Amino acid sequence: MFDRPSGGDSAVLVSQDFGEADYAESLQELRQLAISAGMEIKATVEGRRPKPDAKYFIGSGKAEELAETIKSTEARVAVFNHDLSPSQQRNLEQLLECRVVDRTGLILDIFALRAKSHEGKLQVELALLEHLSTRLVKGWTHLERQKGGIGMRGGPGETQLELDRRMLRVRIKSLREKLLKLKKTRGLQRRARKRSNVLSVSLVGYTNAGKSTLFNRLTQSGVYAADQLFATLDTTSRKLYIPECGPIVLSDTVGFIKHLPHALVEAFGATLEEAVQADLLLHVVDAASPNRDEQIAQVNLVLNEIGAADVRQVLVLNQIDRLGMEAGLERDEYGRIRTVRISAMTGAGIDLVKMVMIEHQQSIAKKMSEFTDAAGTKASENVARVE
Repeated sequence: MFDRPSGGDSAVLVSQDFGEADYAESLQELRQLAISAGMEIKATVEGRRPKPDAKYFIGSGKAEELAETIKSTEARVAVFNHDLSPSQQRNLEQLLECRVVDRTGLILDIFALRAKSHEGKLQVELALLEHLSTRLVKGWTHLERQKGGIGMRGGPGETQLELDRRMLRVRIKSLREKLLKLKKTRGLQRRARKRSNVLSVSLVGYTNAGKSTLFNRLTQSGVYAADQLFATLDTTSRKLYIPECGPIVLSDTVGFIKHLPHALVEAFGATLEEAVQADLLLHVVDAASPNRDEQIAQVNLVLNEIGAADVRQVLVLNQIDRLGMEAGLERDEYGRIRTVRISAMTGAGIDLVKMVMIEHQQSIAKKMSEFTDAAGTKASENVARVE
């Protein structure tokens, strides 16, 4: 029988270099994730291998080194920069005698800490339970003991593992049904906005790029914004009025990250649908980040995954104050604004962001007018032929 060790706030980070080009960036991101989760980093154990070890992921020698580091630093958690199989996680916890968390587990923990709205909490719980359901096969062998007798759940001879699986399935089904109802409600609200000709704009981007700061600057709201990964999770929408454009619904969505767990992308489908159904996406980028091109590619990858690849997108290069750059814009070959350079912190270039929305609304109005004129002309021609 094996019971999982209790966790804590002190952690040792574990990262293996398998020859990836972005290894250093990935490790730095892991540190930021650990700090965002409220952990105190005691040490970092690194290694290099051609491929993961089947038993310990990091190899037996490195696992012994990790055990000594955990013992000497009195850390309570080992945080891995990769995803572990259930058996690897179990083997490591038996050897290290401390809680082992992989990258997906860490991100899920942060989401559980940060979700505030009812819908956000449901989405996080769904993602956590779906992740846990994959761990009930090989990870926790102590759950295989028999559970039977008079008055016991499940009937004679049913194992604890089978009971837990069934309870998970029931709860996951319940959560999916609740989120589906919320999704339908959100769809009704969205259709009402469309009938009112209200422009829908969503802020998307890599986590910690400054979306919430820009959102607050545009709407004069007090949405929580901080220099940390996943500072805000719940989609927040506010009405914005620009005289030349009319009413706008601006939505601040959850930030993306490399290797964002698929369970989270699926669970947050209702929230991310704001991006799918938006008229315009403002893709906020940290212009000062040395990895901004990779971050842009990662965001576009997730947008493609959720079906938002065809929504009109404008790059908003934020934090130009850190680069000493001036606010400005670039247009594409069709004369449409392609990129704007701003600082949400100082307010430089905010008028350019509003210009993007104004021009997009005018473009929509022009297309509607052309469509109406074309429909009217066709109707007149049909009447003339009949006469």
